[in-house]
Amino acid sequence: MHVPKRVIRPQGTQTEWLSQATIPTRHGLFETHVFRDVRPSGDGAALSQEHVALVFGDPDSLRGRHDVLVRVHSECITSEVFGSLKCDCKEQFDRAMAMVARAGVGAVLYLRQEGRGIGLANKIRAYDLQARGHDTIEANRLLGLPIDARRYDVAADMLAHFGIESVRLMTNNPAKVTALRQLGVSVVGRLPIVVAANPHSARYLEVKRVRMDHDLPSELRAASGDAE
Repeated sequence: MHVPKRVIRPQGTQTEWLSQATIPTRHGLFETHVFRDVRPSGDGAALSQEHVALVFGDPDSLRGRHDVLVRVHSECITSEVFGSLKCDCKEQFDRAMAMVARAGVGAVLYLRQEGRGIGLANKIRAYDLQARGHDTIEANRLLGLPIDARRYDVAADMLAHFGIESVRLMTNNPAKVTALRQLGVSVVGRLPIVVAANPHSARYLEVKRVRMDHDLPSELRAASGDAE
């Protein structure tokens, strides 16, 4: 029986390291680490228990390192697998991998919390409401759901596992910086990942800019277009 070389569950965390392998990507070789969230199943029921860290460079060299380039990315199966044009998630994920590879070291943390934490079924229900004229915030409220139910405990545990001392976070969302800092992560800088709007994503990106305080240029706004 194979025994994992490392299993983490330090005092105060509820995350286990499960497995690791190197995978080739078009951006280069990434060492892929799978973690499991062992929090009670009722806590964040829309979330998968397994999450992934894609590490570029020698993972052991991350220990004690400051100013590491990191993306904390939440799953979006509609964009990343189905090719939906209603959001910019797939492009942000791909660009983050490219940025980490160019830097020579860093990590992309992939959290399995579909639909900003509400799950796939509710996300599709929200899409149907958006097709009827509601924006992404209004749709969630009509369903009795939070606007953003994501949590970042696992991301903080992953960073602790690799011994990363501080990060430069790749995100357009200042609230993500605040959330990670509240979990004890030292975020020393933020790099935006701006993806050009298309006719289907323009309204959604404008809602994120105006109503969700994302750091996006106003030039992304379009007169028409569907919302995610």
